[in-house]
Amino acid sequence: MMTLAERGAALLGRRLARAEPVSGGSLSGLVRIVLDDGSASIVKDGPDPLAEAGMLRAIHAAGIPAPEVFAADARTLVIEPLPAAGGNADTDLGRVVGRLHAVTGDRYGWHGDYAFGAVRIDNNGSEDWPGFWAERRLLCHAPHLDAALRRRIEDLAARLPGRLPARPRPALLHGDLWSGNILTDGGRVSGLIDPACYHGHAEVDLAMLSLFGAAGPAFREAYGEAEPGLAERRAIYQLWPALVHLRLFGSGYRSMVEALLDATDC
Repeated sequence: MMTLAERGAALLGRRLARAEPVSGGSLSGLVRIVLDDGSASIVKDGPDPLAEAGMLRAIHAAGIPAPEVFAADARTLVIEPLPAAGGNADTDLGRVVGRLHAVTGDRYGWHGDYAFGAVRIDNNGSEDWPGFWAERRLLCHAPHLDAALRRRIEDLAARLPGRLPARPRPALLHGDLWSGNILTDGGRVSGLIDPACYHGHAEVDLAMLSLFGAAGPAFREAYGEAEPGLAERRAIYQLWPALVHLRLFGSGYRSMVEALLDATDC
């Protein structure tokens, strides 16, 4: 059976010279390959490489830095390696995310479902944003929770028509926007990676970005002014990734879920 590196080289129609480990990839395999012609690529697997390829292309088509997709099939994704020396790029990140969110869809959702590991992401389209968030991002977890958490999630979901805007502009979302999925090189963003795209309220990405450490004030200045009520909605939007982490990684994330539910008064 071919290794991940060998599959990547085969997709490109070249001979593998060597494979090098790459950090990251907690939910997928990840390797850097060098081919017989000296060129390099990043190769990864995951829940749906073809879907991820489509998302990266959508981001790239919007004029947003993202790795070029070299090849993809049902098991393997081969993408461009990008410079990632690090450094503070909050100003550029604000501009980049602002341009991403300026791209608008016809409705909420995406043209296909996706997954974080074993956790399915239901992207079935809707024109009702509170309903979309209740059904596709909160109540979908209820069967996997204990009774106490399930009741609190169900209570919050029932209140969403009064807590979320009914028809926010359906912005193009990265869907998993945290620092580990933002490559920086000096003072610029060299690429957004590992997307889980769909169209929805732009604040979803902003909430995710602040879940594990907030961007500095330069980000907000470059991105633009906050919508009224953002602070009240942040915990509602952060519950989605917190619940995903709880299901994927276990009870260590329960306190985060409970704290976010407390913040919503549910």
